[in-house]
Amino acid sequence: MYQPILGLKGSSDRVQIDDRLQYQPMVYEFYTAASDFTTDGYKRLYDAVQYVQSRGISQIVLHHPMKFENYHSDVVAPEKYYPGLYRFIETTTEQLIRLGHDLNVQVLVHGGYSGAEVQHMVDLYPSVEAARQAVYDRLDRFKDEGGSHIMFENSIAPVFAYGHPDQEDEILAHHYRLAFDTSHCFIELHGDNAGLQRSLKHLAPDVVHYHLVDSLGQTHDSLQLGTGKINWAKVLPLLNPAATSIYEINLKDQNDCAEQMASHRYLVNLCHQLKEE
Repeated sequence: MYQPILGLKGSSDRVQIDDRLQYQPMVYEFYTAASDFTTDGYKRLYDAVQYVQSRGISQIVLHHPMKFENYHSDVVAPEKYYPGLYRFIETTTEQLIRLGHDLNVQVLVHGGYSGAEVQHMVDLYPSVEAARQAVYDRLDRFKDEGGSHIMFENSIAPVFAYGHPDQEDEILAHHYRLAFDTSHCFIELHGDNAGLQRSLKHLAPDVVHYHLVDSLGQTHDSLQLGTGKINWAKVLPLLNPAATSIYEINLKDQNDCAEQMASHRYLVNLCHQLKEE
């Protein structure tokens, strides 16, 4: 059975890193931004990864930047209509993959985001299936470049969502290394715990990393574990014990990971309760 490990998330800012490191996590996930991909920014990110490694943390994930200018970094965006966004995703993914190979760390790329913006992008294709295939084609290329250093995370969008067995079979056929965000799947399924559990079980052998986060199942709320509607007692036994994980929770203060730590305590206590039953 999966044993809760302490995985924390923060930026490359030293204040945030030191706040997380005081708790001695096993996993550190960097969320990156466009500013990390200037010449100076990339050097700071590179140095920050080495700093975390120097503190004894070998399991490090680099989360691809979520935004470029006013857009989410949706890989479905056609180059013809979004040349700047398309090129940004290409160059930043290439830089992260290079860093991943150089320092032996993991790179996480989103298969999509959510909302009206991505729907508009999908509508530029002849069909949802064509849009989805464009995403697969791009992720296939990233997979070939990243090898064992890249993974792809589920979205709340029709192009790369977990929760639908047929689409999951399509994704599995590509042999991607998967990142599983529990809240994204739960929201995609409109709060269906049974559906979330089916998806976790179906995809578990291919999942290498989890974002453990609670939700009410309606919107992207990123709640502390135990404050939403996900049935964690049923989720725990379905997680791949070989995968890493972090708590991706909204924080009141980005320099204080209190809500992430509270989520870890919740899961550890729940695990003890399940063992006693």
